Amino acid sequence: MRFGLVDRLEGDFAAHCTTVAGQENQESSEYGRICVPGDATVCGTRIVVCVSQFGSLALVCADNPGAFLGTGNAQAEGELDGADLARVNRALEELGYVVVPEELLESDYDGPSRLHPHVQRPTWWNRFFGDF
Repeated sequence: MRFGLVDRLEGDFAAHCTTVAGQENQESSEYGRICVPGDATVCGTRIVVCVSQFGSLALVCADNPGAFLGTGNAQAEGELDGADLARVNRALEELGYVVVPEELLESDYDGPSRLHPHVQRPTWWNRFFGDF
């Protein structure tokens, strides 16, 4: 994954992180995902970092995108530790990424796009991380 992010997270969590390349789907706005395994986190839930193909946008979530209503909700439910989240956010920021809250990505998007016709209500998620 870009800019040494995988190496950084593996070092910070002392664990092997898996990656999924979004480029396997050429119609995806997502560059790829990095998964910090649950056994390396305080709460036992994996942390997923999604990286957009647009600039250096990144999303951090517990378990999977959409599994919780953002990182605050995951923390409130005891599935995401604040120190683990801070560690991931610090790595992203130090490597030049802009972290976008998952809650914000669910906002309506009305700008230009080539989204699939089946998308009834386009969101910022669709634009910067979804399929088009």
